Amino acid sequence: MSTQTPALPASLADATRDDASLRCFLRGLPGVDAVGLEATAATLATRSVKQESKRKAIDTAIRMVDLTTLEGADTPSRVRSLAAKARHPDPERPGVPAVAAVCVYPDMVAPAVAALSGSSIGVASVATAFPSGRSSRDVKLAEVALAVTAGASEVDMVIDRGAFLAGRYGEVYEEITLVKQACRGSHLKVILETGELAGYDDVRRASWLALLAGANFIKTSTGKLSPAATLPVTHVMLQVVRDWQQRTGVQCGVKPAGGIRTTKDAIRYLVAVHEVAGPEWLTPLRFRFGASGLLNDLLMQRRVQLEGHYSGADYVSQD
Repeated sequence: MSTQTPALPASLADATRDDASLRCFLRGLPGVDAVGLEATAATLATRSVKQESKRKAIDTAIRMVDLTTLEGADTPSRVRSLAAKARHPDPERPGVPAVAAVCVYPDMVAPAVAALSGSSIGVASVATAFPSGRSSRDVKLAEVALAVTAGASEVDMVIDRGAFLAGRYGEVYEEITLVKQACRGSHLKVILETGELAGYDDVRRASWLALLAGANFIKTSTGKLSPAATLPVTHVMLQVVRDWQQRTGVQCGVKPAGGIRTTKDAIRYLVAVHEVAGPEWLTPLRFRFGASGLLNDLLMQRRVQLEGHYSGADYVSQD
């Protein structure tokens, strides 16, 4: 996945010319049929998955997990333990794939980078006054610089929801572009905090705005507020990245975060990815789960699939 902002087609480049053009473009996007969207999401969620496909789906989901610790009590020791689990999620089963990334606060990036040295696992850092986004722009950019300098290969920023909801789209766009520059080549995930937006139309607008400004991923939520990720909201975001690829030739990713706890939940999301965006999005380069608690259930269900019996939570290391 390219970390650079693509050269936009003329129609999209015109949309970013100034605040008025951006507002005109975003307000001109087709409205979301909420009833149809929710019905489609509910129908796809009932799809059954055959046994062999379920085993593959579990491993796919494990590879897509961003294993996360974002607590005030985080320590280097805890981060190292999380990194060990990221490398070997089930040490008794060496065939279990590693996760996609470990996500931490900026001051925990250095121990995460050291603990994951030599692996292909990414180190993601939240930034820009996560989770509220309430700080000055200088502070936000300094936080991004801190994370990137410490070795973060991915940055998860939060948008200024107050500015977005007030219709100050140009202000939000400018901030994302500045964060993108501060990432210095690290992947940028833009958190929309969809639970604070005013419905599906706002989710669509915020998704397009983030991609226009250079996001590599659009992410539903911080996981700190409720509601967090939902299937209908994720459907909208998957539609946007699909349409973005059709218009620009660039594939960007989607990351639902918060509230996804079971293997059944994860498989429902994978079905949505396949049916809405397309099978080429079924890769950690295009889709992630921001749901650390999910990993333990995936590991337990994987054992059930392979061994035919339920091992119980005591046989899986807790985060």
